[in-house]
Amino acid sequence: MSTLAEVPPVKNKREVLDQAVIRFAGDSGDGMQITGNQFTNTAALYGNDIATFPDYPAEIRAPAGTIPGVSGFQLHFSSNEVYTPGDAIDVLIAMNPAALKVNVADLKANGILIVNSDSFKEGDLRKAQMTSNPLEDHSLDKFRLFSVELERLTRRSLEHLGLDAKSMDRCKNFFALGMCYWLYNRSSEPTVRWIEDKFKNKPLLVEANKLALKGGYSYCEATEAFQVSYEIPPAQLTPGLYRSMSGNQALALGFVTAAQKSGLTLFQGSYPITPASDILHELSQYKDFGVMTFQADDDIPGRRRNRSHYFIDWRGVCWRAGDHNDVRPWNGPENGSAGPCRCGRDPAGHLRHPTWRAIDWVAD
Repeated sequence: MSTLAEVPPVKNKREVLDQAVIRFAGDSGDGMQITGNQFTNTAALYGNDIATFPDYPAEIRAPAGTIPGVSGFQLHFSSNEVYTPGDAIDVLIAMNPAALKVNVADLKANGILIVNSDSFKEGDLRKAQMTSNPLEDHSLDKFRLFSVELERLTRRSLEHLGLDAKSMDRCKNFFALGMCYWLYNRSSEPTVRWIEDKFKNKPLLVEANKLALKGGYSYCEATEAFQVSYEIPPAQLTPGLYRSMSGNQALALGFVTAAQKSGLTLFQGSYPITPASDILHELSQYKDFGVMTFQADDDIPGRRRNRSHYFIDWRGVCWRAGDHNDVRPWNGPENGSAGPCRCGRDPAGHLRHPTWRAIDWVAD
């Protein structure tokens, strides 16, 4: 006579690490910057030391799914002091073939690769200039590949809300974020609070994003897709009050400080574009320090407004996006314009490009 014995569920193994580098990558409209920032805030609140590296698309309004339109966000978080955003990455989340192609070379051997398999159709591969499907041709065998139908699973989580397909697909980044929270044993509460504040006037979007976040976390629990989860203890940092600051916020504060120390009025004229919009938004909060901001339709009126204010003993800053410095010959008195007003590229990746020159106005 046989009997049935109740077998306790097998718990996933948990490993303790001292650091990890994770990168979110996808189209500029996939919400990679928001996703990365939310994971960063959660890690910081947990007590990890962090360093980030946002990577913006090389082209303005590049076609969806193409290599020039790839956006990314890299985070290095650790139980020790962190000095760089990291080099080789431990986890890569790729939302489409282009994001995979651009970033996979930086993923460590045996690193975790999470891909949105719903975006690996023939048309998607063609946009990324791929001749074969990397999910099928064994080119990714040296990584721990997790092929997840992010779009289908997100839609299934939200189908009862009555949203259209496009609105539901916009939530897939939070589904991926929920998976990462499970992988690194992080609470989703900070992100839930952010969602409730961000979409407080749109209760349906609050519910959708919260459900997508929970869906990603529950997916990892229910399917046991990962055999191992990870724990990175808090860093032993000096007790005190810490402030989370992006490179764009630091740049804005630097401009305000320089203007105050020089006794000059700071004027910023630019047009809205990622990531320069963040600097415009940040500077607009310092009106009490005499800062004036101007949002132009494009870069040309923004530059002209900056130059005109130079002649009343103000200092102006502006920037533009593109593959090159400003090619129009206005950058000097010999061309009938003011030297102290400079124009350079957007400060993509926290001022990583050597041709960035907006800060030159201080030296002049």
